[in-house]
Amino acid sequence: MLDLSHARDRMVEVHLSRRGIRDREVLEAMREVPREAFVAPGFEEFAYEDGPLPIAEGQTISQPYIVALMIEMAEIGPGDH
Repeated sequence: MLDLSHARDRMVEVHLSRRGIRDREVLEAMREVPREAFVAPGFEEFAYEDGPLPIAEGQTISQPYIVALMIEMAEIGPGDH
């Protein structure tokens, strides 16, 4: 099993924080959620690069920056679902 915690931390710093994502809760969530659990088998090592990756059924997961930006712009608050 790959230990991608360093890659996850680096993604948050390089691809999110340095590019203007400021919401602490978004950054913390991106730091905690194992993105590699959601990508297609064989793509786990690429989970923290800033690009889309295949998931199931011919779909893709958006690049981390776009995911963080959309969540930040949605201004999700406590109790929102």
